[in-house]
Amino acid sequence: MSTEHSELQTVKFQGAEGLTLVADEWNRDAESAADRPAVLFLHGGGQNRYSWKATSQILADEGLHVVALDSRGHGDSDRSPDANYTVDALCADTLAVIDQIGRPVILIGASMGGMTGILAAHQAGTDKVTKLVLVDVVPRYEKGGSARIREFMASGLDGFASLDEAAEAVAAYLPYRKKPRSPEGLKKNLRLRDGRWYWHWDPAFLTKPVDDSFVREEKLERAAIELTIPILLIRGRLSDVVSEEGVQHFLKTVPHAEFVELSDAGHTAAGDDNDAFSDVVVQFVDR
Repeated sequence: MSTEHSELQTVKFQGAEGLTLVADEWNRDAESAADRPAVLFLHGGGQNRYSWKATSQILADEGLHVVALDSRGHGDSDRSPDANYTVDALCADTLAVIDQIGRPVILIGASMGGMTGILAAHQAGTDKVTKLVLVDVVPRYEKGGSARIREFMASGLDGFASLDEAAEAVAAYLPYRKKPRSPEGLKKNLRLRDGRWYWHWDPAFLTKPVDDSFVREEKLERAAIELTIPILLIRGRLSDVVSEEGVQHFLKTVPHAEFVELSDAGHTAAGDDNDAFSDVVVQFVDR
């Protein structure tokens, strides 16, 4: 592996409904990337393109064309004027981005991004999406774990008085994760307005109903069953969103999928144990 770091550029893509989507991108025109699929990262709800930490840089340093996207309503991407944050809308954005990337892609999606990835891979076809990595997400996930995520997100809707207060909230939500020495890293996820720190995503993403979860589950499971590309499911052993039963059901219905469990990670696997996560992803992408 090269010891030189590939430099990222912050770029803009055109999503569905005329929305502008912001992304970090590496190696768009690199010769080393010309004959290999690009890698497109799709983050979870309430997160942004910075969620992928070292993994995107590691793949970029291998010469791959890498794109880490801010989904609609998150990070620096446009908010949806009518709060359309359904998986179908996110899928339409992803398909548009894939077309603009202009080469086949490997999709790596966490939680919301993984659900989007299943649908996008199914609709795009094998010529456009060659592999799929699902990070702690299956179509039939645990509703209690999902509710805990929403409770955590809702608890910050009124903002925080300081970065330290936000850091304490994150630590309470992720008690197994080692607390950073400084809360400065949270500035990538928060914005200061009128003396308070607010999460950098559209509150309507949380407060407006999006779709029927049962219908969504059925649609996603059908799409996953029909996929023929290599699929890797990564679960954090401490996750309360994807259970062992959920994993077994997914592997039974999608028998060609591979499975890896990270022992020191929860639902936010990429951030909980980034080294282990990156190792698994790099091996799957490079194979």
